[in-house]
Amino acid sequence: MPVSPPSPAAIPAATNAAMAATRDLELVIRHVLAGLGHGIHAGRERGAGVEFSEYRAYAPGDEWRRVDWKLLARADRYFVREAERDSHVATWLWLDATASMAEPSRELKGVDKLWFARTALACVAAIAQRQGDAFGLAICSGGKVAFTPADRGPRHLQRVLARLAGARAEGLPPTAQVLKSNLHFARAPSLVFAATDGLDWHGQSGPSPLSEALLRLRKLHHDVRLLTVRTRAEVEASFPSGAAYRDPEQETGLHRFTKAERAAYLECSAAHFGALATSCRQHDIVHHEACVEQPLADVLRRWLQKAGAR
Repeated sequence: MPVSPPSPAAIPAATNAAMAATRDLELVIRHVLAGLGHGIHAGRERGAGVEFSEYRAYAPGDEWRRVDWKLLARADRYFVREAERDSHVATWLWLDATASMAEPSRELKGVDKLWFARTALACVAAIAQRQGDAFGLAICSGGKVAFTPADRGPRHLQRVLARLAGARAEGLPPTAQVLKSNLHFARAPSLVFAATDGLDWHGQSGPSPLSEALLRLRKLHHDVRLLTVRTRAEVEASFPSGAAYRDPEQETGLHRFTKAERAAYLECSAAHFGALATSCRQHDIVHHEACVEQPLADVLRRWLQKAGAR
């Protein structure tokens, strides 16, 4: 039976496991965003540069301040004022759903890297919808890119949430050619929120297709904001001694995690993620690291605050 989510006031003490058990992405979003207090970027809905466009029927998720109360008195129905914005910057959600994202938390039942990443991106989509921005989705999984064109409104949000909820961690990342052919949104500058475990940031001979694609978007003046998620066991090398594991994205056999190998693992991990952070700084990419055991609301708040401080 699904676990009932906590009240908004109890969010700081809520566990990600309790939220994951609800199996209701929209419900989790409402609780995570409770009291967040700010959006993705400085809005431009007020001012002389914004002109009235049309009315549309109110839908759940619309801000009450956009309801036309005079029209309500006449028509006895809620209508929302739509405006022509002086900025058409779209928000793009980029989800790494390759096999390594299935790594589960050793501490929180039901929580893995994919759940954490897709829920964070779902919250960003909800904020974009609240601001009236267009938003789209790219899911990288099984060597392919599942692409959802950018659009606005509550119905589009439901479409994006359904595709995020249906994402499964499987297969390898797309090749450089596949990624390049799917960067349809590279024509106009936009916001790109990418969530990954960062394990594929570097290949054996240099940047991986994933990092090349994000760096290319940054060079094309897109505002790229990267969230790397890992389990605490991955960060601290706190796997049980002697445990066997198999890399889900490689064809090699079983590996044993011994005490002697723990120091080497930590050294390689620090070097890899240090190089990732350096690459992001050099290319002016907002980067935030998180563990899936951290409260999702806190991680989302810090990620957005970092982006806003640029």
